[in-house]
Amino acid sequence: MLTSLSPLHRGLLAGTALLLGPVGCVSVESARVEESRLASSHDAPAVKPKWGIVIHGGAGVISRENLSPEREAEVRAALTQALQAGHAVLARGGHSLDAVSAAIRVLEDSPHFNAGKGAVFNHDGVNELDAAIMDGTTRMAGSVAGLRHVKNPIDLARRVMEKSPHVMMIGEGAETFAKTQGIELVDAKYFYTEERWQGLQRALRKEREQQQAAPPGQPSSSLRPGYDPVTGDHKFGTVGAVALDQAGNLAAGTSTGGMTNKRFGRVGDAPIIGAGTYADPRCAVSATGHGEFFIRYTVARDICARVEYQELPLPEAANHVVNDVLVKAGGEGGVIAMDRQGNVAMPFNSSGMYRGYMGEDGQPHVAIFKDAESK
Repeated sequence: MLTSLSPLHRGLLAGTALLLGPVGCVSVESARVEESRLASSHDAPAVKPKWGIVIHGGAGVISRENLSPEREAEVRAALTQALQAGHAVLARGGHSLDAVSAAIRVLEDSPHFNAGKGAVFNHDGVNELDAAIMDGTTRMAGSVAGLRHVKNPIDLARRVMEKSPHVMMIGEGAETFAKTQGIELVDAKYFYTEERWQGLQRALRKEREQQQAAPPGQPSSSLRPGYDPVTGDHKFGTVGAVALDQAGNLAAGTSTGGMTNKRFGRVGDAPIIGAGTYADPRCAVSATGHGEFFIRYTVARDICARVEYQELPLPEAANHVVNDVLVKAGGEGGVIAMDRQGNVAMPFNSSGMYRGYMGEDGQPHVAIFKDAESK
C-alpha cells in the first residue's frame, strides 16, 4: 500500500498517523480526519525533500482516552513550533547543528515534554537533566548529565562539544563549566510543574504500599521508574531532533529529564553517544524509551552501523532494531532517524510517539498515535 510513497513519507506513515499544516489553524478532529486520509494516500509528493528536520517528543503509553483534545492541540502546536524553528535555520542555508539546537530549545521550554521546563522529578523531588548533540560530518559530540540549573541543556552539550576537549560532563562540574560559557542558569523552581510533581507523589505512594505489602524478610516488588500507577501511563517524554542541511551535513540531538522516581544518580541513554544520540556522515538518530535497553543495545549506533556496513535502507535498519531487536529484549520506545539522502524513519514499539518532520517544501507534519484508524 505504501510502495508508491517516498521514503520520507513511508517513514511516517507506516503504522502511524499524520497531520499536515500548522496545528494552530486546525482543530484536533479535523487533524485526525487528515491523518486518516493521508495514511491511505498513494500519491507521491511532487518533489522529494532533499533536506529537512525530524523531531520527537517522547514515546510510551499514549492513548486517545488519556489525552484531552485541549492537551493534544497544545502538544501538536509545540511540535509544530519546534519544526518551524529548526526548518527556518535550514531554509536560510544554516547548519544542521543549529537547526537541531533551535528545535530542541523549543521543546525544552515547553511544559508538555520531559525535558527542560517539563522535566520529571527524581526520587528526592529534584529535576536532573541530561542532553547530547553530535555533528555527523566530524563526529564531534558533546554530552551533559545530572544538571539541576541549566535552562537549556542542549546548549551546554553543544558548548562541551565546541569549547572543551571532552565529550561528556556531569553534575556540578558541568554547571561550573556552564558558568564559564555564559550559559543561562535558573533556580531549581523554574523546572517545577504541578503535573510532574503529582506524578512523583503517586509513584512514591505506590512504592510505599508495595513495601508495606511485602512479606517479612522479603524485598518488595519494585515500581518501574517512569510509570504512573494511577493513570497507567508510561511515558518517556525525552525530546530530540535530527536534521540534514542543504550542504548535506547531518546532526542529532536529544534532551531529557529521565524517569519519574529515578534514584541514585541514574542516567539514561539520551546523553550516551551511540545509545540515545548518534550521527555520522551517512545517518543520524535520536532515541526515546527505556534507556537501559537503548544503552545495552547501543541502539542509535546499531541503526547507523546497519546502514553503513550492511548497506540497508535507513527505514529497514531502524525498524529492525526497534521492532525486532528491542522487542525481543523487552525494551520499549522509538527513534527518529535521517540519512544523507533525506530519507526518514520514525519507528516505535509503544502505543504512541510524539513526532514530526518538515522537509524542503516547508509543510509541517505532526503525528502522535500508532495508526490513524484507532480511536
